[in-house]
Amino acid sequence: MRYHQGMTQRIVLDTNVLIAALLGPRGASRQVVRASLQGRYHVMMSTSLALESEEVANREEIIAQSGLSRERLETLLDALFHVCHWHCVYYTWRPNLPDEGDNHVLELAVASGVPLLVTHNQADFHRAELRFPWLRIVTPDVLLKEYP
Repeated sequence: MRYHQGMTQRIVLDTNVLIAALLGPRGASRQVVRASLQGRYHVMMSTSLALESEEVANREEIIAQSGLSRERLETLLDALFHVCHWHCVYYTWRPNLPDEGDNHVLELAVASGVPLLVTHNQADFHRAELRFPWLRIVTPDVLLKEYP
């Protein structure tokens, strides 16, 4: 399904996209997060993905490189989590991915039925043992190109 006027694309954002947005003042990741905050994408969220995002974003080296204070970072995360559509994952598909830490992201995509998982880590997701033909693994660049 391609973008058309009035349609809001449902996505799952991997933590690495959020971190790239924090660290880069420009770029596709920043644009995707900004568009998500503006409601141009319906971002699906789970408790495990939110906890991972908070943990990684609050690492000293990430805060130092981002230039944000902890208060501004907290405000940004709160705003993002507020616009997200929350889903419970009742069924897990483990083991599935080479990196066990990525399974919860794929499980959220499956549980919420989204067609797009947005990540910078395409290689591990493409090496999954189980395949979900309706789910595409895309980079932020591809998302912006196909669903501006």
